[in-house]
Amino acid sequence: MDTWTIQKLLNWMTEYYIEKGIVAPRLSAELLLSHVLTMERIELYTQFDKLVAKDQLYILHDLVERAGRHEPISYLTGRTEFYSLQLEVCPDCMIPRPETELLVERAIEFLRRRTGNQFVCDLCTGCGCIAVAIAKNFPKAKIIATDICDAALNVAAKNIEKYKLKDRITLLCGDLFEPLVPHLDVEKPVRHSLGDGGFDLIVCNPPYVSADEYEKLEKNVKDYEPRLALFAGVDGLDVYRRIIDKADKFLKSDAVLMLEIGYAQGRAIKDLLEKAGTFSSVKIEKDYNDNDRVVTAVKVSS
Repeated sequence: MDTWTIQKLLNWMTEYYIEKGIVAPRLSAELLLSHVLTMERIELYTQFDKLVAKDQLYILHDLVERAGRHEPISYLTGRTEFYSLQLEVCPDCMIPRPETELLVERAIEFLRRRTGNQFVCDLCTGCGCIAVAIAKNFPKAKIIATDICDAALNVAAKNIEKYKLKDRITLLCGDLFEPLVPHLDVEKPVRHSLGDGGFDLIVCNPPYVSADEYEKLEKNVKDYEPRLALFAGVDGLDVYRRIIDKADKFLKSDAVLMLEIGYAQGRAIKDLLEKAGTFSSVKIEKDYNDNDRVVTAVKVSS
């Protein structure tokens, strides 16, 4: 059997991924190899001539083939980086995207402008990336995070435990606001386990892929990531309608609803929010690729 060094493997894997049309072939090779060897990526380059053991080669071979079929690297390694955090992921939850970091950044900026403890609701939390990033960077945040998928919440719980945030993030299983309904008194402001009077911020990266867009998704997304976390009806707005219909019942006066949106959904989402009649201002922000990305809506003062 041929001997394989780290350098030889990296070069071979990179060429193989280029042939297979894998996005970021060199990075994909580095992530898989560092995972199998339990090394940091930088260590691959400081130990270029290190021989890789036969048992590690067998493990690597299987993962390389699966990645060549466009299975996401993050699912193969079981982790991803988001907002400078190493988070666990699995096929039960969507892989966090760099674009979502803008939503987290704006949420943290909003919370820092307020005083005292801030009560936050993170809908469709998935692996918990948004809730964990906010709590890690804003110590006064008390967060309830909900998701319809119990398996995804199990992953979120591990990420919360890793960063020692169990005292500040509560996970509830259910569809959007449903887990909060038992805490709602229709005669009074929302009361929940973290405080009275509603949330200061509701944040969400919901499913927003339309029927046409879903059929055109890249193979590594459509074939492997959960449809439940992506598809949102014919126009991609189904979940937004449901959130906007109920959000005001769970927000304090002058509190904010902050949503990630699709690359061309800004006008449609703004119309939905303005027609709801419960928000005093609606702002659409584009990401660094000049695509619609974050909508911020302030609840009308009562």
